[in-house]
Amino acid sequence: MQKHLFIDGQWVEAKQYIELKSPFSQEVIAHVPSADQIELDAAIAAAYRAADAAAKMPAHKRADILEKVAIRLNERKDEAARIIALEAAKPLKIALGEIDRTVQTYKFAAEEAKRIYGETIPMDAAPGGEGRIAYTVKKPIGVIGAITPFNFPFNLVAHKVGPAIAAGNTIVLKPASQTPLSAYFIAELFEEAGLPKGILNVVTGPGSIAGNALVADDRVSMITFTGSPEVGMRIRSQAGLKRVTLELGSNSALIVDQGVHINKMINRCVMGAFSNQGQVCISLQRIYVHEQIYEQFVEQFKEQTMQLKMGNPLDSDTDVSALIAKKECERVLEWLDEAKQEGAWIAAGGHIDNGILAPTIVLEAAAHLKISCQEIFAPVVVINKVSSIHEAIKLVNDSQYGLQAGIYTNDIHTALQAADELQVGGVMINDIPTFRVDHMPYGGVKESGTGREGIKYAVEEMTELKLIVMNRG
Repeated sequence: MQKHLFIDGQWVEAKQYIELKSPFSQEVIAHVPSADQIELDAAIAAAYRAADAAAKMPAHKRADILEKVAIRLNERKDEAARIIALEAAKPLKIALGEIDRTVQTYKFAAEEAKRIYGETIPMDAAPGGEGRIAYTVKKPIGVIGAITPFNFPFNLVAHKVGPAIAAGNTIVLKPASQTPLSAYFIAELFEEAGLPKGILNVVTGPGSIAGNALVADDRVSMITFTGSPEVGMRIRSQAGLKRVTLELGSNSALIVDQGVHINKMINRCVMGAFSNQGQVCISLQRIYVHEQIYEQFVEQFKEQTMQLKMGNPLDSDTDVSALIAKKECERVLEWLDEAKQEGAWIAAGGHIDNGILAPTIVLEAAAHLKISCQEIFAPVVVINKVSSIHEAIKLVNDSQYGLQAGIYTNDIHTALQAADELQVGGVMINDIPTFRVDHMPYGGVKESGTGREGIKYAVEEMTELKLIVMNRG
């Protein structure tokens, strides 16, 4: 199978192609383009030419196209989920869940296209404003450069493409090099749905070429990026006056208070730690459990973890499969070795089985260890004992990241304390930090990024406010 670049509504042969291999089987599954500077320039130029037509497209037409994509994707959900399983090694049942969410994301975008409102301004509230009528409108900002990661190759593309089209912008999409097939699949659906040429352009290749080109080009008005803090900070420093939305790293934590019913939430905690091999921005990486229930929690967590099935991502009963690259396994094992040398205890996992890193539980790991303070992005969770909620909140906040955190508690005062004091973009009360639905505002503080996703909030990032004042004389 060979894919082509999608530029200006056409499938264009690239000058260079590279092999795309399955992370699980290491078999070649496709040959995909590696765009050069000329091809990238053509994609940006196409988006720039189409920007005026996109801005003038009626909202109902934009909504209709997005709704058609949602319908077509739902009709082909099994095919789309298989693509994710092949190119990202995401277990099939989890991939199907991603497609269900992606359908909803495009539906939300279709709905949001119809309610991009301005407001009237009471000019006579200030002396000298009498006799004037004023109102605001929201206008698209132009060309959006979208750079997406491998871990949710359909839904995180939707979170950038959906609101961009809803707002009347054009897009140059640069998907992760590991997961380009899903981006080309969605481009096909937009083509079938009647999206005018030039509004969506898909280019693949190394981020060092494609990403840099989008950031540097003056025709691009905004960069929306999901990925590592290192790359995100470089984008921000180089973007000049471009708008930038960054969804970066995380080290999500959960507090478990005394008195909670462990058996009612343990399965959810295990899912939060190990879903998609822990390759989730809000994967549950740190758990702080009150000392009164610590031993019981660890015992039940380990028992449920041991029931997870490792295997081929295309098998419907697989829970955990291969990481996106072999080098990631090597990195994680190095971090685990460091933890063991510093006195942490590996209660489960910590080894490779047929190329798959077994779900791993680490107990009593010090805060300075990499598995505690950096984003591990693997099926590894640290469970530590605390004596109070105050101590737990302090430990959660002792992080360079601040995307989401969670707390399980029966005490409303404790819940409100956590909501107030946790230094994160979102606090999940009586749920894991891995919770997300696709219309809620999503983003973090500190090195977790700037700006917010969630369709309504992304549309606000992708529009500019224009003021009109009329003097009635």
